[in-house]
Amino acid sequence: MRIIISFIVLAFCLSLYSATGFAQGKSQPNVIIIITDDQGYGDFGITGNPHVKTPVIDRFATESIRFNNFYVSPVCAPTRSSLMTGRYSLRTGVRDTYNGGAIMASSEVTIAELLKRANYKTGIFGKWHLGDNYPSRPSDQGFDESLIHLSGGMGQVGDITTYFKRDSSYFDPVLWHNNKREAYQGYCSDIFTDQAINFISKNSESPFFCYLSFNAPHTPLQVPEKYYSQYKDIDPALGFKDDKRPFSKMTEKDKEDARKVYAMVTNIDDNIGKLLKRLDELKITENTLIIFMTDNGPQQTRYVAGMRGLKGNVYQGGVRVPFYVRYPSSFGKNKDIETMAAHLDILPTVAELCHVDLPNDRIIDGKSLIPLIKGKQVDWANRSLFTYWTRRYPELYSKMSVHKGNYKLVGNTDYNAKIEDFDLYDLEKDSYEQKNIVLERKDLASSLKQELDRTFNDLISSENLINQPPIIVGSKFENPIILNRNDAGGERGIWDQEEVNGNWKVKIQKGHYNIKFKFLKPLKANGRMYLEASTIVRQIQNKTEGKDIIEMKNVYFPDMDCELRPYYSIESKNMFPFWVEMERID
Repeated sequence: MRIIISFIVLAFCLSLYSATGFAQGKSQPNVIIIITDDQGYGDFGITGNPHVKTPVIDRFATESIRFNNFYVSPVCAPTRSSLMTGRYSLRTGVRDTYNGGAIMASSEVTIAELLKRANYKTGIFGKWHLGDNYPSRPSDQGFDESLIHLSGGMGQVGDITTYFKRDSSYFDPVLWHNNKREAYQGYCSDIFTDQAINFISKNSESPFFCYLSFNAPHTPLQVPEKYYSQYKDIDPALGFKDDKRPFSKMTEKDKEDARKVYAMVTNIDDNIGKLLKRLDELKITENTLIIFMTDNGPQQTRYVAGMRGLKGNVYQGGVRVPFYVRYPSSFGKNKDIETMAAHLDILPTVAELCHVDLPNDRIIDGKSLIPLIKGKQVDWANRSLFTYWTRRYPELYSKMSVHKGNYKLVGNTDYNAKIEDFDLYDLEKDSYEQKNIVLERKDLASSLKQELDRTFNDLISSENLINQPPIIVGSKFENPIILNRNDAGGERGIWDQEEVNGNWKVKIQKGHYNIKFKFLKPLKANGRMYLEASTIVRQIQNKTEGKDIIEMKNVYFPDMDCELRPYYSIESKNMFPFWVEMERID
């Protein structure tokens, strides 16, 4: 009898152990990704800057796994699309920051969508920059809660609710909460952090994904006085004589910009401190994975840890950023990893850690970083990484690079260039990219160029790039719809010009529409407002002086895919609207 009872007890214990082990193996950590905008590698105390005050982030870095060779795209939207999808941005349809190139295809699967399928609550707070209209908004791409500004930045032409505030666009803004306009009080970084903390507090009993995406320190450089006062008397160019790293000469404007940036960064540091404190109060720190990173290099000339290049550049200063990962219950701390990693790797890493399957119907370019974190060798350690940036569509060998192992090939030339026209750097010996060795290693350069060609030709043929994702007009999910200048194509560099030829790529659902055309400045009378959509052309005369909004009522469209081109014609000038509102009325 004793034997039987012992056997039963043993079996019960084994089953309990098995169940417990299974539960631990399948635990769902909370996930927080914190990303800042245009904060360079050198904008931290921990990376050698003696001026900027970042005690919270510096301490966080020492508690984290630090990837010391982590890479992103040279500009905002491409980085964010790769972060969200694990894919090169060109596969997602994202090729630029505006000119219609920052709209991610709705068919892409984001981190939020993956985790939502695993019963995570999902929220974004801050900058999205992957589409302002259905079906590319955060709410269409897996986020339960969203509090964002529009387009690439607050105060920019695409963000119609903050643009006209000019020098105060970061203060008391009108933001978009779950696709509705809401007015907020305070400074933008404080608002985004407070709302992220509220989201975390509401969902602390269940697994959550929080994407805290600061728009600071992106231009316009606006910051509360109490932060600026900490830096107003410093000289950001001093203190680097013993650094022995290359350092570009700073103009007086560069210095003033740096003071404002450092003030904005310190504000971010304080806000991250508030968030970390709240995790402690909720007693969820141990089971929360936190990733901290930035989206590209600095926009302005300042300390960048000796690296060459800035934002918009494929040299190290434009694409190498800090990347810190903290997960107290499972990862060690204060550990450096030198293997090259990238924004492409974030989705596969989160997926593995949270036990969700990756999409199997598309190429995932990234790799899970979990093996590296656990100290294991990986067979992809010597993989190549492709980077580029240009306005509109990628131009072969212009601002383009491939990085493999210790070597990096850079193209700042044209499509038929000889190998001698490229730059080749040995980053192990020349981490600041000062010595071009292409003439010494033509064989290696040619091999890397072949790899660059293969990758470029693959990406440039992506369906989402060839057939740009359209904005859907007339949907029940967004009516009325506002088309902003950030998403307008046509001429290069559409910004706040009056005379410019622009259009939106749209998919219009059949029906009658009331349409408003908003202009930056009051219009002269006796001109004509034109609206062209494929074979449909509508026009109306304006007889009123000084109007900045013209309306067309009850305009009928069939189902159609087209380029929507509006303009006001007067005195041989064609004026492009600042935004267009279309409301389906049937």
